[in-house]
Amino acid sequence: MPLMHKHLYISLLLSLTFLFGYAQEKDLFCDQLQALQELVKTNHYQPKIINDSLSTHVFDLFLNTLDEDKRLLIKDDINTFESDRFSLDDYIKNGSCDFITKYAVILSKRIENSKKIISDLEKEKFDYSGKDTLRFKPESKFVYFKDNTATQHYWSKRMRYNILHTLVENDSVLEHIQSHFKTLEADLKPKLIQKEICNLETLQNRHGSIENFVKEAFFNAYLHYHDPNSSFFTPTEKEIFENSLSNNQLSFGIITTKNDNGDIVIVHITPGGAAFNDGNFEVNDIIKSLSTATETLETYCVSNNDVLAFTVNQKHNTITFKIKKQNGTIKNVELIKTKTKIEENSVSGYILENKSKIGYINIPSFYSDFESPNGLGLANDVAKELYKLQKEKIEGLILDLRFNGGGSMKEAADLSGMFINRGPILILKYNTDETFIIKDSNRGSLFTKPIIVLVNNYSASASEFFAASMQDYNRAVIVGTTTHGKASAQVILPLSDDETLGYSKLTVEKFYRVTGQSHQSKGVVPDISLPNLYDGFKTQEQFEAFALRNDSIHKVKFPKLKQLPIDELKKQSQTRVNKATPFDAIKNLNQLIFKNYFQLDTEYLLTLNNVYREMTTYRKQWLKINEPIDNHESSFAVKNSAFTKEVMSYSEDKKLINEMILKDIKQDIYIEESQAILQDLIKFNLLN
Repeated sequence: MPLMHKHLYISLLLSLTFLFGYAQEKDLFCDQLQALQELVKTNHYQPKIINDSLSTHVFDLFLNTLDEDKRLLIKDDINTFESDRFSLDDYIKNGSCDFITKYAVILSKRIENSKKIISDLEKEKFDYSGKDTLRFKPESKFVYFKDNTATQHYWSKRMRYNILHTLVENDSVLEHIQSHFKTLEADLKPKLIQKEICNLETLQNRHGSIENFVKEAFFNAYLHYHDPNSSFFTPTEKEIFENSLSNNQLSFGIITTKNDNGDIVIVHITPGGAAFNDGNFEVNDIIKSLSTATETLETYCVSNNDVLAFTVNQKHNTITFKIKKQNGTIKNVELIKTKTKIEENSVSGYILENKSKIGYINIPSFYSDFESPNGLGLANDVAKELYKLQKEKIEGLILDLRFNGGGSMKEAADLSGMFINRGPILILKYNTDETFIIKDSNRGSLFTKPIIVLVNNYSASASEFFAASMQDYNRAVIVGTTTHGKASAQVILPLSDDETLGYSKLTVEKFYRVTGQSHQSKGVVPDISLPNLYDGFKTQEQFEAFALRNDSIHKVKFPKLKQLPIDELKKQSQTRVNKATPFDAIKNLNQLIFKNYFQLDTEYLLTLNNVYREMTTYRKQWLKINEPIDNHESSFAVKNSAFTKEVMSYSEDKKLINEMILKDIKQDIYIEESQAILQDLIKFNLLN
């Protein structure tokens, strides 16, 4: 074949291959989108009409996901996209999927452009004289850049600020920085430039490619318009989510993070897991690449989430880890997944000793064992710990649900049933308006003594279900902060029968308290409120776009216990809190964060002195205000049960971790106040 014809043939073949691959990807996106809208229409609790209203809101959600901080796209790009604002509904109805391509192309172009701008800054001599001004403002006031010149100006200022900020972080003595500024700046500049480029490359590699990221962003925008808890899952994302709610999983027993240099570093090796038993892995090893028989993931400038997705993938049960040891040597180690207990999803009981012995159990999530025929999970584990604590003759119990985002509704129902005699505990409502009452049908209670349930604004869903049922039955005193306000349940549904199109975690029902009231977009209001660092942060569901509204239904009869002495307990608690310096510190820290982050709207000249002053002023304020919390030590003693002490005696690692947990419990002002309230309740019961 003549050389010219050969080149023409190869070019044509490559073009056809690209077009064929693109056509396949476009067809897949179309199939997924059509399946998703049909799934929502049929199964969502409150499906919305596909019209111009849907189009404009999905459009805004989509753009916000593509460039959340408005630091990549420029106004011309937004003007180009605006033609789709009222057309997305038509595209969905008609199965027209070509629109998605321009978003991926333009976003990719802007990322490459930003990488070039940042790279070119290495040749530029930075001006720190104060010629430029730094402007800090709340995120709600961010706007897209006018043009490429504005983008260049932003990155120049951003990199100069990053350098000054890092210099002050590394050395708190201003005079030392000033006297060695030229050398320090020259050494730091290329490192921070590379770090920023690496961050952009991480975005390019997200979900495997920009195209995948953009398509998934659109699916999620479509789902989030219906409610903030519905989302799209790839098979790997589904597995990661299910693992987070399970007490066991097939894994390599390694937890990683991404360090400041862009490397993926091992931070924890699970005892008894595959990596632990292999013996070649150590904390602080750098993972350079991950390889299976068919694919390799180079980990530099890849997000930790993408590394997790690669290792969790069901097809990747055997992986060769290329690791760099701390002495610089490189090893290739093949690992096979083994069944490993998820350490975060476990509970332990502790004893708080003051006037009376009190049990304390922290519940991190309502996890379950999805592979077990009986589905034994959190409730079963709590029952075991409670048995050990009752052997110690405890007079009351604190169940800590702070930062518990929920999980299995079955586990929450089973846990509720452990503390009430019998009766209804929850009302479910479906998209057909039919209702179903969940009941505890087992007579008797596992524990009949006083209970405190400790919550905060990150306690959500199943946590709220449990707290609400305990409150409605007068079975426990709820202490802390108003909860998140999520009273909806989701199920994971495949987009197709063969499960090749992905999945959706879809909101299919709402749940109500036995009183007929709902905590949706409202939260469970505690009986006794305590000052909270996150007060006013607007993290609850009611502040999320398109959250389901609060409503109520008919109540059901239930055997409520006698009224608890809430007013008296609240009065005594308030007296203690008003005298407690650590709670004053919490209030002051809350205001400091508000002032320096949420309400910050200021500007100053870009100089070392100004950055130093701003950083050190905030740091000094934080340390001074935080001092009473750091130095606080509660008056009660914290101990393990006799059974746990025996288990700890066989493992030095477990002993060390246990000592840290005991110290954290003793220093926790919320646990201290909860046990004080519980002591008051125990005393009240003895006198009455």
